[in-house]
Amino acid sequence: MAAASSLHVAAPVATPRVGSSAGNRSASAARVVRVAAAGSGAARAGGRLVARAAVAAKENSPARAASKSDGHEVLLFEALREALIEEMKVDPTVCVFGEDVGHYGGSYKVTKGLAEMFGDLRVLDTPIAENSFTGMGVGAAMKGLRPVIEGMNMGFLLLAYNQISNNCGMLHYTSGGQFKIPVVIRGPGGVGRQLGAEHSQRLESYFQSIPGLQMVACSTPYNAKGLMKAAIRSENPVVLFEHVLLYNLKEKIPDEEYVLCLEEAEMVRPGEHVTILTYSRMRYHVMQAAKTLVNKGYDPEVIDIRSLKPFDLHTIGNSIKKTHRVLIVEECMRTGGIGASLRSAIIDNFWDYLDAPIMCLSSQDVPTPYAAPLEDATVVQPAQIVAAVEQICR
Repeated sequence: MAAASSLHVAAPVATPRVGSSAGNRSASAARVVRVAAAGSGAARAGGRLVARAAVAAKENSPARAASKSDGHEVLLFEALREALIEEMKVDPTVCVFGEDVGHYGGSYKVTKGLAEMFGDLRVLDTPIAENSFTGMGVGAAMKGLRPVIEGMNMGFLLLAYNQISNNCGMLHYTSGGQFKIPVVIRGPGGVGRQLGAEHSQRLESYFQSIPGLQMVACSTPYNAKGLMKAAIRSENPVVLFEHVLLYNLKEKIPDEEYVLCLEEAEMVRPGEHVTILTYSRMRYHVMQAAKTLVNKGYDPEVIDIRSLKPFDLHTIGNSIKKTHRVLIVEECMRTGGIGASLRSAIIDNFWDYLDAPIMCLSSQDVPTPYAAPLEDATVVQPAQIVAAVEQICR
């Protein structure tokens, strides 16, 4: 039994799931949903230690699926809904649990119409009891189903932290590999617009230390659909973070089926002077700052890390070797946040390539205020990103 982690290798091509066929999903699409293999110790590359669990294998695949047609425009929540419908049609073991996910269609309409399509047993409205329905989802996964558990707000899933940590993340390991937990836990989070402290939480850092969990954050309709499909097909428990302010983003996505890799970052903007690592809503603050930076003569490289656990150190490392400077921008809390873990991984693996200290811009370590000006003050703004890049590049 591997001592380092309870993550295990999925083999969707060799062992197709119930209700799917080779015709439904190509081998290349299935392979892209690969999972970092558990392993003890670390790999040594070029005299440097590189943590196996943090480095995702890479393939020469395009960052965006080629579409034979013009595609169609969808909002982000509609892209998530499309992914659910497509997976539920081809796999009868996929089901949805959560509060108001049935005939109401979910608090942000991600599950709208699914109860009518698939029935009340596959789209199950639950009581307001996160610990109960999350535990039920883990049990269903142990018995062969693929539940998608919706938290009406990610902050509410703190009530199910025991089920997510002690059950979801560890049961594959503690059962000696007898049980797989192919469950997806998803829902809205992040700082909204005057939603108050309890509804404006960033819980990425709460879950990142749980062994056996994978974590991804979507930021566009395109990657929302691709990551949702990948998460459903994964043999591991996956937490999918959706930002409450991004649901109405509109983008054209391919008509053809596509699946993204759960461990792969996205190159948003190539550049030469500084690597800016970000995810979720902060991607748009960074890109807004990038326009100002370009006008000032800077050439930032922007990477949406997407995979919060494990980090795609292949893409991140190649960028650092080119720019030699790093800025991390996140909405997570500064103390113990994703940025802190990412900075540690970069120092461990790419220290010799850095020409300046790593800077990290994070949210303030305070409950999110209700007042709009104070709420804005707790979150990283584009002007702060511009100032940080100017400081790094002096």
